Amino acid sequence: MQTYEYIKKPKIEAAIYKDGYNRRLRVDEFRGNPVLLWEYVKKETQSNLYEKVIVKARRDQSLFFFEKGFILEGGVNAYFNGDKAFFMSKFLTDERRNSSYWRDEDSILQSVQELGSHESGGLIPISVATQDHAGQLADLYQEVFKLYPVPLHNPDYVRESMKSGTIFVYIEEGGRIISAASADVSSTCKNAELTDCATRSSYRKGGYMKHLIQKLEWELLNRDIFCAYTIARALSFGMNAVFHQLGYRYGGRLANNCIIFDKMEDMNIWEKDLSVM
Repeated sequence: MQTYEYIKKPKIEAAIYKDGYNRRLRVDEFRGNPVLLWEYVKKETQSNLYEKVIVKARRDQSLFFFEKGFILEGGVNAYFNGDKAFFMSKFLTDERRNSSYWRDEDSILQSVQELGSHESGGLIPISVATQDHAGQLADLYQEVFKLYPVPLHNPDYVRESMKSGTIFVYIEEGGRIISAASADVSSTCKNAELTDCATRSSYRKGGYMKHLIQKLEWELLNRDIFCAYTIARALSFGMNAVFHQLGYRYGGRLANNCIIFDKMEDMNIWEKDLSVM
């Protein structure tokens, strides 16, 4: 079960993502008294449904959570209408805190950061998806991902994401979508998460993802969204390389953040200021 909950009580307002599938509770934004938010979060985690709590905090909010045992895992500049978001995390089990692949991921990150910048060359026809493409997109994601943090294999979920403002772009061949990516836009915070990057296995040498990301960047600029970020599998050299070579900066690593590909995985944060493109 994955649900968004907007709480509005005396002295506190918050947007909270309750993610039973990934066994995490995430506070995407809040204002007001952090003590009241912390009391709410503690009550919710007593259910034992969650193993990790993430709070996206502003600078002046982050110290409170640090004092409550949260650690800083990363951040995104300009996330909150130009202000930085600090990703503060608290682990509720030892298993969720400990990563089995951290050193491997450090090696991958180092190799990626040794690469030079390299934008995509040539022209590839890229289209912005409509709700009519939901079935084809779901088929793509079902083929590429055995497991995924959200139910992208469900066309209804894809349609609802589009209605909520998510932009999907795709490349097709022979009338079939072979590669796609999306931008999950926050109109209130003026940021976008670049996500849902997938290419069918037989087309992965084509370098399509860089083209798709650049298309999304221009779509975001046309909507006056300048803060772009992504959360990429730390074990994926290819995806981290794509964002690094397109000028994204590394912003930290989220340990055991979500279930993706075939297990619970660590995720790297990458960010870019589109206003300086």
